[in-house]
Amino acid sequence: MAFTAKDVKELREMTGCGMMDCKKALTETDGDKDKAVEYLREKGLATAAKKSGRIAAEGIVKAYVDGNVGVLVEVNSETDFVAKNDEFQQFVSDVAKTIAEQNPADVEALKELKCGDSTIGEMLTEKIAKIGENMNIRRFARIETTGAVVDYIHAAGKIGVLVEADAENNDTTKECLRNVAMQVAALSPKYLSSDDIPEEYKEHEKKILIEQLKNDPKNASKPENIIEKMITGRLAKEFKEVCLLEQEYVKAENKENVAKYVKSVGDITIKQFVRFETGEGLEKREDDFAAEVASMVK
Repeated sequence: MAFTAKDVKELREMTGCGMMDCKKALTETDGDKDKAVEYLREKGLATAAKKSGRIAAEGIVKAYVDGNVGVLVEVNSETDFVAKNDEFQQFVSDVAKTIAEQNPADVEALKELKCGDSTIGEMLTEKIAKIGENMNIRRFARIETTGAVVDYIHAAGKIGVLVEADAENNDTTKECLRNVAMQVAALSPKYLSSDDIPEEYKEHEKKILIEQLKNDPKNASKPENIIEKMITGRLAKEFKEVCLLEQEYVKAENKENVAKYVKSVGDITIKQFVRFETGEGLEKREDDFAAEVASMVK
C-alpha cells in the first residue's frame, strides 16, 4: 500500500514521533497507519496511542438531565461558526430532550420520533437547508437510574460527561459526581476500574511492552523473571492511568485516588460514566483556500 506525505504528517500528529520515524514506520507496515502506530509503540518511540483519537470535526456535545434520567448527545456541523449558532444549539437541546423523554434505540430510531409537529429527521433536514451546512446526529447516550446522574459540559460543548452513581440523589452526591465528571473530562479514562479491563486489551498492552523491552538494549539482556516484574509494574501503572476509580484525584492534596475521594464523601458507588468529545475520531474537512481562489479567477 502506497503512502503520501500527508499520511506521514497525520501519523506524526497521532503519535508525536519524528517525520523520519513515521516514514520508516509506514514503509515497514505498507502504509497502514494503525499498524504504523503499533510499530512505533513497539520501538518505544510512541509512548501510547493517546493522540490517535484526533479531534477532527466541528459541532457540539449537549447534556440534559431531568430527575433520574440523563442524556448526552453529539451533533456535528461543518464549521465551528455554525456550532455556536443559537438555532443550531436549540435544535441540539430539543434532540437531547426528545431522547430523554422517548428513549429511542439508536440514531435512526431517534430521527423517526416526533418533536412538536415534526420528526427529528425532518427538523434536521430543515436546519441543513436553512443554515446551509451539512449536519449529523452522530451519537447519544441515555442513563436512567434509581440513584443519581450528573452531567458536566466543558469548553462550551467540546467535551460532555455523564456520571451515574448508586446513591441518594441529594446536593452532596451531586457535588461529588460533578467533581468526578470533571475528572473524566480532564483525564479521559477508558474504564471504571481495572476489573472492567478486557483480557484482550491487557494482552495487547503486554505484547507492546514486551516488544519495547526487546528493542531496548539496556533491558534486552536482563533475566526473564526481571523482565516479567518490569512488565507487571508498567502494566499496573498504565491501568492506573486508564481506570477512573484508580486515577489520582486531580483536586486532592494528598494524592488519594478517585475511589477514596468518593468514599470520603459518603455512601456513593460510581456505576458508570460516559464521555463524548466533539469530532473525536472523525476526519476534519481541509479547505485548500489557494486552490479555491485559483478556481475563482480562471
